[in-house]
Amino acid sequence: MPVAPKLTNSLGMEFMLVPAGEFTMGSDESPEALARDYPHYERQRLLELADEHPAHKVRITRAFYLGRHEVTVGQFRRFLEASGHVPESEADGTGGYGYNPRYDPESSARGDAFEGRNPRYSWRNPGFPQGDDHPVVNVTWNDAVALCAWLSRTEGAAYRLPTEAEWEYAARAGTRTRYSSGDDPRTLLKVANVFDLDAAVHWPKWKPHALDGHDGFAFTAPVGSFPPNAFGLHDMHGNAWEWTADWYGERYYAESPAEDPPGPADGSVRVRRGGSWHTWSFYARSSYRNWNSTRTRYTLVGMRLLREAR
Repeated sequence: MPVAPKLTNSLGMEFMLVPAGEFTMGSDESPEALARDYPHYERQRLLELADEHPAHKVRITRAFYLGRHEVTVGQFRRFLEASGHVPESEADGTGGYGYNPRYDPESSARGDAFEGRNPRYSWRNPGFPQGDDHPVVNVTWNDAVALCAWLSRTEGAAYRLPTEAEWEYAARAGTRTRYSSGDDPRTLLKVANVFDLDAAVHWPKWKPHALDGHDGFAFTAPVGSFPPNAFGLHDMHGNAWEWTADWYGERYYAESPAEDPPGPADGSVRVRRGGSWHTWSFYARSSYRNWNSTRTRYTLVGMRLLREAR
């Protein structure tokens, strides 16, 4: 039976078929090469990329369906109503993080850009307005896994988070450049919601790191507001960070298998990818890796689901 090029599930999530294939994962760019295009970045930031090395060939041997968009607020709400799942930000009573114009980052021990944890913030309220078509944020890795498990049981299909390799393969969509749109950070202004002059209004201290242009959104954008990549996937760069299935391993690339790498067998934090509406362009590159604990709930972090193709 032929596999459909796209499908829609019971929560209204659209999925695009991503074909099997081979790509180069990671990056071997030198700090000098990066410094030319990111002149406002401290050199130390350009040196802290060892976990992207070495660039290596990876084969994705099985086609899979990946969410055309990040999971939205409306889809997550429908999941909660149907399943009875209680998100961790509400279940443990500590809340999440959110934007508060009166909050001073210098007042926190870490200098965090957002206020929290605070029970006033959760997936329902990240501190700025969102519609049902915006990407849900303030969701934990455990919340994402619970959604996958419920969909798998309900629909009789296998849902899960993508591996890091599947995610990067899908984000690159046949490209080898820093972004699916090219190497120049300014190309993101046409294809992604990242930290630009619209967002910098609220964080003037970081304006030197903002893209010198406007994408039209100071916070999250409705999913699909920007053109898709060659695989038909929207917002693989920016809008919301996306949880992956993998444990984080700083040196994993040096030892990972060439076919369908599953990530380290264990670890303490899980990988998130892609950047967000508040992410500097440097950290929205296809190869960039970041991580959090499975219970982290943050105003920049959401998810995109994978459905296995039969």
